Amino acid sequence: MPKIDHPNHKGFHPFAELIGLEFTKLEKGYSQCTLEVVDKLLNPHKVVHGGVLYSMADTGMGAATYTILGKNEICATIEIKINYFKATRTGVLTCSTKIIHRGKKIVTLDSDILNEGQIVAKAIGTYSIFKIKEKIEENRQ
Repeated sequence: MPKIDHPNHKGFHPFAELIGLEFTKLEKGYSQCTLEVVDKLLNPHKVVHGGVLYSMADTGMGAATYTILGKNEICATIEIKINYFKATRTGVLTCSTKIIHRGKKIVTLDSDILNEGQIVAKAIGTYSIFKIKEKIEENRQ
């Protein structure tokens, strides 16, 4: 995967585009993404589906991890635990993610998801870092 210079570039992340997720900050060890609550993201109870919040955390964690990787490194989710605090029906969701620990092969991250300044979910996740052969890297660029 190429370095994330323009994560909102059309076609870079098709799933993020599908749900309307956009990055607003990307710094070393940190990412921030936003998502406007729209009807297609609601569950049958008319609140944001938990999978949408999970997806924000997962995507934010991946992006934050990519900011610290070397040229021939990629990452993959090992696990994420998320707590949901408050149902959300409207507004703009913001997911702020930071790396809280980096080992040689494992990164641990923390995400807070807020709706208009109020926390609605918190996630902690671990990601694996692994090297790829340069030939694979060239094919992805």
